[in-house]
Amino acid sequence: MPEDPLQRSPSGSDPNQPDTDADEFEQALSEVERDLQALKERYEQVQRDRKRQAELRHRREQIRNSPRQSSNRQALQAELKQIKEQLETIELNLESRLFSWGSLKEPFWQAVRFGGLGVVIGWILKSCAG
Repeated sequence: MPEDPLQRSPSGSDPNQPDTDADEFEQALSEVERDLQALKERYEQVQRDRKRQAELRHRREQIRNSPRQSSNRQALQAELKQIKEQLETIELNLESRLFSWGSLKEPFWQAVRFGGLGVVIGWILKSCAG
């Protein structure tokens, strides 16, 4: 008896099994959406940090250019110290997110792989020549 083509699924397997291609596509799509959302959040954070950094630098210059009064001097020095600490924190946040182990992992392992391969080829050539 010939098999009914309507009862077969497009992948040619049992119609009761879920379509794995569709599941893989949905999983890949959701991963891309998560990555895009993380990228958007990171972009917004970088924009906020840069704006805050510019504000702090402007305030620091205002303090440095203000007239020196002995009564206000300690308060201004304390504010300058606080601004400096905040600027360092912002710069660290900006730099730490740009360079992470995840972004350096693939180039690192490629360097290890091809560097090791070069050493092995060098040993082989040296043993053949000598």
